[in-house]
Amino acid sequence: MRHLYILLFLLIAKLNCFSQEKNATINVDSVPYYLEVSNFHKSSFDYDKALLYARKARRYAIKNKLQRELADSHLSIGSIYNELDRQDEAIENYIRSITIYNDLEASSNSAFCYYSLGTSYLRKNNLNLADNYFNKALAEYKTVNVPEATDLIELQKGIIEKRKSNTKEAIKKFNAIIAKGSLETVPDAKVEAYFELAEIDAKPNPQSAIINLEKAYEISKEGANTNQKLRILKRLSTLYESTDNIVKAHNYLKKLNVLRDSIFNIRTKTTDVPAYERYIAMEQLKSIDKTNRENKAQEKSIKFSKLISILSIALISILSLLSLSLYKNNIIRTKTNQLLKDKNQELEIEKEKAERASKARAEFLSTVSHELRTPLNAINGITHILIEDNPKPTQMNYLNSLKFSGNYLLTFINDILEINRVESDAVEVENIDFDLRDLLENIVGSFSEIANKNKTVYHLEIDEKIPSTLIGDPTKLSQIFINLINNAIKFTTNGNVWVSATIKKEKTNSVKIHFEVRDTGIGIPKDRLNTIFDSFTQGSVEINRKYGGTGLGLAIVKRLVALLGGKIKLESEEGKGSRFHFDVSFNISNNVIEKRTEPVYDESLLVGKKILLVEDNKINQMITQKMLERKKMHCHIIENGEDAVEHMRDNAYDLVLMDVHLPGINGTIATEHIRKFNQETPIIALTAISLDENKEMLLSYGMTDVITKPFDPDKFYEVIAVTICQRINTV
Repeated sequence: MRHLYILLFLLIAKLNCFSQEKNATINVDSVPYYLEVSNFHKSSFDYDKALLYARKARRYAIKNKLQRELADSHLSIGSIYNELDRQDEAIENYIRSITIYNDLEASSNSAFCYYSLGTSYLRKNNLNLADNYFNKALAEYKTVNVPEATDLIELQKGIIEKRKSNTKEAIKKFNAIIAKGSLETVPDAKVEAYFELAEIDAKPNPQSAIINLEKAYEISKEGANTNQKLRILKRLSTLYESTDNIVKAHNYLKKLNVLRDSIFNIRTKTTDVPAYERYIAMEQLKSIDKTNRENKAQEKSIKFSKLISILSIALISILSLLSLSLYKNNIIRTKTNQLLKDKNQELEIEKEKAERASKARAEFLSTVSHELRTPLNAINGITHILIEDNPKPTQMNYLNSLKFSGNYLLTFINDILEINRVESDAVEVENIDFDLRDLLENIVGSFSEIANKNKTVYHLEIDEKIPSTLIGDPTKLSQIFINLINNAIKFTTNGNVWVSATIKKEKTNSVKIHFEVRDTGIGIPKDRLNTIFDSFTQGSVEINRKYGGTGLGLAIVKRLVALLGGKIKLESEEGKGSRFHFDVSFNISNNVIEKRTEPVYDESLLVGKKILLVEDNKINQMITQKMLERKKMHCHIIENGEDAVEHMRDNAYDLVLMDVHLPGINGTIATEHIRKFNQETPIIALTAISLDENKEMLLSYGMTDVITKPFDPDKFYEVIAVTICQRINTV
């Protein structure tokens, strides 16, 4: 298509040239003139003079403040440097050109400048930048409606894929260009596509490479650029030589030498011709030699008449070809648009499938976790009741083993639910005030019993410069340190564990803190360092058998640190210990946090208290009732939310234990209804908490606190006692 437009322009220009007056003058002091002369010298391989005239064009554009012409001049200079393979200088001029084009209306020159930038970066093997500029060129060509440029850009993208070793994708792009008809693509693109396919096959299949090169050579005879022909002939000679076909190798080498000699002759002849004569020979559109016109006026008049006839026929033919080309382009564009619509629909369907699969996975894990907690609550609860019933000494070992297994299974279920929660979109980072010192001291202190058992000494080192109150997510920070410190103490016997927090970078309103947990334990083998943060991964099978654990703790730590904006790092040597460290930034708060003291309660206050238990599971009813009666509390049981609401209208209780998942209306809705007429009675949620639940959500329905199934007996009694005592103190 572009070649047809160029031909039409040349023919009309000749017609105008013949109709000029005899004394017409040529404006040789202009940017188009200098650029045309520069292009002529470049086509004759005289790059010094090509640069000379391109720079003259640039100076003229600067002097006369011609922005588009200045951009065209930089583009021309960049193209010359590109051919000289001086890519840094080419890129500099292309970027200057693009900077100006960006303030102007899109044009084929601006699109070509983006394309040229891509080729320069491709030659420098900067594949990402090259791909970026090819994409911009494609968008620009679409804006100016030059669809045939698509194949040239797709060709370059195929070369990028080949360099990235994405051979299949590269071959796909090259074959797509080759498959097009001669009117649908630029011949140079098809020649280059065959050449690139030959390069891919050169080593594994030289014969296939030769076939592709022969096809490229046949097409190049129709007018491919000289550099392409030289590369094809040289590669054919080399491949035939590698397959021991010396005769053909010699024939193609001869053709290569003939073509080089012709280029040398062109270069030699053109350098001896004066610049003005070369300009006349090149454009043949702006002037006719005055002497010839005066001496052969009559002859020219006859020729002019003939030329008018020829041009008329030519113009009609060209317009017909243009119409045919436009018709074909419309058909191709329609097919392409339909193909894009179909592909978009396929992508939408695949996206929906992936989202449904992810949602189904999350719901499955949440449901399985919830359903496992219910029987596990029965196992742990009955075990606790049996242990408190003064069993025989011979039975204690069995009961302790059952208790250990239940707690281990509960930890495993909690870890699976937590890793599923972290990987989903259900986790949000909080930004609340907290005291880092109190948080770390409480966490480290909670491991004192395990540390003493392992004869491990732990050290807490907190930088004094750390502000007293920070803004962040203390819950996720606690989860990180609980997992890291637990691992450090568990795998360290007769050793030391250090937990430290130091300021790394300080600003007016924020601070970056470096956290570190280091131990002198068994360490981690080198071959496991890269996978230790994967789910269900531990140092070795022997470690899992000896120390136990789910292998999910470090996977959770890695994701939580990433949520807080940091990156966990590990240094370890087997037998000498491990060092986990990461950086997290916090905003500084001006608020002062009052240190809270745990509420003191007396279990004797629980005696005789009336408790309403809303629970539909018979086993959970029995276990919860037994645990309440052991503290001499009275328990009344209701199995659904509707009856609980009506019962509360006419009866008073000291506390309600409300299961969240009930038949009919669930526990949260039942609580909302009760709160409409009863704001005083504490309501504690009982839940095998799922992926879509959290404590804040449950409290928003009017619940006072939350107890998670399976119950930790000590925590169960503590929450009930504290809640009742707080109510007594506020009444």
